[in-house]
Amino acid sequence: MYIPTANRKLICQALFKDGVLVAKKDYNAPRHPEINVPNLQVIKAMQSLTSRGFVKTQFSWQYYYYIITDEGLVYLREYLNLPQDVVPSTFKKVVRAPAPSRFGDRPEREDRGGFRRDNEGYRRRNFDENRKEGASEGFRPEFRGGFGRGRPQQQQQQE
Repeated sequence: MYIPTANRKLICQALFKDGVLVAKKDYNAPRHPEINVPNLQVIKAMQSLTSRGFVKTQFSWQYYYYIITDEGLVYLREYLNLPQDVVPSTFKKVVRAPAPSRFGDRPEREDRGGFRRDNEGYRRRNFDENRKEGASEGFRPEFRGGFGRGRPQQQQQQE
């Protein structure tokens, strides 16, 4: 497909600026949303760069996602007459400010020396050595067959 040189340069500049390009799979769209070029020309120009190995294509949910490769970076620098120090914005390292402390400006707590000692008796009741914990001595649970796993009750009684 014939793509005017001015449009091809606009497409390549947009690709080089971000390092990525997105195009909706709509061959009849009059213009690409980000570039003032017909959408079909964008898709076909990227298809040409993909076949030469300069761009990697990913298609998902009716959108083409184009990512520039290292070979494509060299090619576009030559094509657009750019110096070596110019790189796409996705290749630049972002310098982030150091993360703020988790607790803001709150002062550090004094060391308490391990476990808390002030609430030792929190869950303790009046402990009596004669009193046993658990079920009473007369508690005899009764398990009837037929519920859950195992054989039905009728077969267990016959054997």
